[in-house]
Amino acid sequence: MTTAEPVIRTAVAADLPELQRVFAAAALSNVADAPLLLAHPEFLVFAGDGIAEGRTRLAAAGRPDDNRVLGFATVATGEDGGLDLEDLFVDPECRRRGIARRLIADAVSTARAAGHQVLTVTGNPHALAFYLAVGFVEIGHTETELGAGPRLRLDLRQIVVNRVPTSAQ
Repeated sequence: MTTAEPVIRTAVAADLPELQRVFAAAALSNVADAPLLLAHPEFLVFAGDGIAEGRTRLAAAGRPDDNRVLGFATVATGEDGGLDLEDLFVDPECRRRGIARRLIADAVSTARAAGHQVLTVTGNPHALAFYLAVGFVEIGHTETELGAGPRLRLDLRQIVVNRVPTSAQ
């Protein structure tokens, strides 16, 4: 059986349980973060606030008989009025298959279409190498509830994005 290419689409309310599963699994997969997260289970709750506003996009398995979410990304307007990558999570069983890169490419396309020139993110230190590899540059650090995290920026005028298959949703 051949594996279908993931499909990137806008998340809907019915996707919330799958998004929550991916969120918790991805968060707990960082061994160094797991003790703090388990001590504060409220940090493992993904409310899905961006779903109703159409700000959460997901990578689905790509087969009609498989509704698994492989990963997802949420964008939001930042404090400075720019666009912020609020969430980027990939199911640990699906890592190293280009899912996160596809979700970044989709976020870049959406941001450009909306007229944004920059996408920023506060990254988990474990994901720093990934963000640098896809073109983000480190612009500082910020404190989060889980500790210090790198603050990164992607110049949307400079980055070349591969086309990503999307659905109409």
